Amino acid sequence: MTRIVVKVGSSSLTTANGGIDPARVSRLVDAVAAARLTGVEVVLVSSGAIAAGLAPLGLRRRPKALPAQQAAASVGQGLLVHRYTEEFARHKLVAGQVLLTLDDVTRRSHYRNAYQTFAKLLDLGVVPIVNENDTVATTEIRFGDNDRLAALVAHLVHADLLVLLSDVDGLYDGVPTNPASALITDVHDLAELDGITFGKSGSGIGTGGMQTKIEAASIATAAGIPVVVTSAEQATAALSQQRVGTRFHVTGRRRPTRLLWLQHATEAKGALVLDAGAVRAVCERDASLLPAGVTAVRGAFVAGDPVDLLGPDGTRVARGLVNYDADELPSLLGRSTRDLAAEMGSAYEREVVHRDDLVLLGPTAH
Repeated sequence: MTRIVVKVGSSSLTTANGGIDPARVSRLVDAVAAARLTGVEVVLVSSGAIAAGLAPLGLRRRPKALPAQQAAASVGQGLLVHRYTEEFARHKLVAGQVLLTLDDVTRRSHYRNAYQTFAKLLDLGVVPIVNENDTVATTEIRFGDNDRLAALVAHLVHADLLVLLSDVDGLYDGVPTNPASALITDVHDLAELDGITFGKSGSGIGTGGMQTKIEAASIATAAGIPVVVTSAEQATAALSQQRVGTRFHVTGRRRPTRLLWLQHATEAKGALVLDAGAVRAVCERDASLLPAGVTAVRGAFVAGDPVDLLGPDGTRVARGLVNYDADELPSLLGRSTRDLAAEMGSAYEREVVHRDDLVLLGPTAH
């Protein structure tokens, strides 16, 4: 069975004043329902919660301050999901809300639960409606944009295709409204886009633009998932996999889900400086990071937080989930796990960062 993740932006769902546009939501739901009738499973990543809350709160534009955004999301999320629920009910389909934060998909104890929730919803025939949990997410634990969230969700649910919908019918080699600009129908390598400038949305309602969609396409295609970028008006055609918009072709193979999230959806809480031998062990031999290879600790973090691994010259080589608090590490640096276990107990025989919780960055990444 084909499984598609479709993301729709705020500007494609709301009026210029920020309220939900019932006609636009209805057309999108019709397109999703049509795909479901052909046996396609659809996960809908929907922006619009903050935008939907603007008009009820008397706000003309999306606020910049995080507390105001959270207030708007609190008001708007319920309105948005209620609208989706009513629209899908017309097609005898059930919608289910899934709100995610970074912790839900990067910490070992949480990400498997996220996958199992999606799997059960789809098994029951539910259409999951996904959004970032804007009401409680802080600056440090935000995905940043729902295009990136959609790419990561596509990988999490093992999607066959990611469709990114906006108010533009694809990627152009210039300003879309310029008659001289041409639609780019296929992208096989992001290097093909070098020299083309893509601006952000000017609506004041959404947060993204074409650049965020290119970044999302980079994440998804590198993980083995093709991407189509087109307009909400072409949603039916895109979901039936007709040739519309711009298609980004696969550039890599599927990777472990948590590592993809770790690389693209986390902000490091600190850093560990490695000696040259540890860099080789981590980058060339896929080894875990042990205390003996760490020369310095930077930042304040606790066990389970993402940290960057730096070479002796400060170059960032990897990111991983650390197994120690920052204040525990200084007394362990440069020492073997055997010596630490003998002196301090078996709890100190563990790796600083286990190889299964580590992803390479930069030119050494694979």
